[in-house]
Amino acid sequence: MSPRTPEIALVDFGMGNLRSVARAFEHAGARPRVVEDPDEVRGADRAVLPGVGAFGDCMRTLRARGLDEALCERFRAGRPYLGLCLGLHALFEWGEEGGVAGLGLLSGRVERFPETPGLRVPHMGWNEVELERPHPVVGPGYYYFVHAYRPVGAERSAEIGTTEYGGRFASAVGTETAVAVQFHPEKSQRTGLALLERFSRWSP
Repeated sequence: MSPRTPEIALVDFGMGNLRSVARAFEHAGARPRVVEDPDEVRGADRAVLPGVGAFGDCMRTLRARGLDEALCERFRAGRPYLGLCLGLHALFEWGEEGGVAGLGLLSGRVERFPETPGLRVPHMGWNEVELERPHPVVGPGYYYFVHAYRPVGAERSAEIGTTEYGGRFASAVGTETAVAVQFHPEKSQRTGLALLERFSRWSP
């Protein structure tokens, strides 16, 4: 495989937006491949967990298909990982939506935005991501968000970027070999495509 066309494994766990994420990676110069077999997830050079929907359904499906163990193994082994929206939520210890445990790879919980006068929930539209520290994949700028839940209690060392919406929340988190974002790069035009291209070529 040419280094100019990196292959990206998109983890299929029955949630939406796989097609739009695949198209975005193609535009970014990568070769996306949809996988649902845990062994393919383990062996992939780069894996992406995209998803829109309910946290509880997400976690139950990952566990039923054995994808949870595969994702944990590659995360702990330092294999490149990108989580999008639910793919960020899944990394944490617990989710309020559905009241179920996440993968527990990062400390913290996923909770709904509080009911606040003037604050629309879900948070939908363009908003700014400000970097807390430099990162080779996530850049500062405006990205497109659609979500009603966000991480709470994430360790500062895991925070890459934050966004203001009724208070600051972690909109990008990660480790030396994994990154996850609350926004949707596939809906974020040039800024989002640039992020996907950087991930495609990232070799931590």
